[in-house]
Amino acid sequence: MSELPPNERPKRRKRYSGKNPRRFEDKYKELAPEHYVDDVAKIVASGKTPAGTHRPIMVDEIMDYVAAQPGETAVDCTLGYGGHSRILVEALQPGGKLYGLDVDPIEQPRTERRLRAAGHGTEAFQARHMNFAGLPKLIAQEQLEGFDIVIADLGVSSMQIDNPERGFTFKADGPLDLRLNPGHGQSAAGLLTNTTVAKLAAILAENADEPRAELLSEAILLAQKTKPLRRTRQLAQTIQAALTNSAHYVSETDITDTQRRVFQALRIAVNDEFGALDSLLRVLPDCLKPSGRVAILTFHSGEDRRVKKAFQAGVRDGVYSSVSDKVIRAAFEERHSNPRSTSAKLRWAVRTL
Repeated sequence: MSELPPNERPKRRKRYSGKNPRRFEDKYKELAPEHYVDDVAKIVASGKTPAGTHRPIMVDEIMDYVAAQPGETAVDCTLGYGGHSRILVEALQPGGKLYGLDVDPIEQPRTERRLRAAGHGTEAFQARHMNFAGLPKLIAQEQLEGFDIVIADLGVSSMQIDNPERGFTFKADGPLDLRLNPGHGQSAAGLLTNTTVAKLAAILAENADEPRAELLSEAILLAQKTKPLRRTRQLAQTIQAALTNSAHYVSETDITDTQRRVFQALRIAVNDEFGALDSLLRVLPDCLKPSGRVAILTFHSGEDRRVKKAFQAGVRDGVYSSVSDKVIRAAFEERHSNPRSTSAKLRWAVRTL
C-alpha cells in the first residue's frame, strides 16, 4: 500500500510537555474522553474529575428518593453535563419524557448532543435553554399537567470551573466573568466597577459567610481604583495581599479558602442564584403532579437554608405530604473518590395527593 501524501496524513496531537499538563487546553486526552478511555479512567480512579467533564453527585440517592417509573414526566432543572439526566431518562422508559434546562449557552448544546448520541430522541428527551425559575412557562408551552419528578443540582459544573476562559476559578488566569450565561447580565468585573464597599461587603457576607467581608471589600475596591480588576488572577492576588498584610497571621489554607469564598459570592451575585432559587421554590408545588417528587442538591448554607424552610413551610401549608427530616450527605466512598461531593447537601419532598 502506498503511503499517503504529507498533506493528507492525519496530524499528530501535541504531546504532553510532562506527565501532567497544567493548562486546560493542553489536556487533550481528558477533553476527548471517547478517544482516551483508559487515560480518563485512571484520572477518575485517582479521585479527580477529568478536565471538561463533570461527575454527577449522589446519583443513587437521588434516584432512590425520586423513584422514577416508566411513562412518567420529569425535569432536570440544571442539565449541566447530563450525568443525572442520563440515568433519569433511562429510568423513565418506555413511554416517559425528560426535559433538561440550562442557562449555559455553551454547555447546554454539547450535553444535548451527548444525550442524542446515547440514543435518546426527542420523544424521550428535550433540552431547553432557560432558567429553572421559568418552570411554569415550560409547563404552559408543552401543555403539561405538571411533572412527576423535579431534580436540581445547584452546584456549578466542573467543566465550567475547569475552563479558565469562563472565569470561574481563581486557580488559573482568565477573564473575571463568572456568568453562567456570558451573554446575559454584567460580569463580575462589571459588578466591581459599579459597587460600593458596603454593598460588596454585604455580598461577601450574605453569599459566602465571609468573616473578613469588610476588610476584603475595602482592599478590592482600593485596588479597583488603582487598576480595574479584569482578570481572575488580579482578584486572587488582591485577596492574598489583603490577608498577608493584615494584622493577624493568615495561613496559606486560609488564603485559598477566602479566595474560594469571594469567587463564590461574586458568582452567586452576578447570576442572581438566590433569586432564581427563591422563584423556583415558590412555584415548585404548582409544578408537581399529585404525589410528585422533588430532590434538590445544594452546596452553600444559604441555598440549603432556603430549601429547608420552603419544604417545611410546604408541609405546614399542606402542599407537601412529606419532606426529608434531615440533610442527606454523600457516602464516604463518594466523598473519597470525588472530593467535589464533600459539600453537597440533598433534600427531598413529596407533593400531596
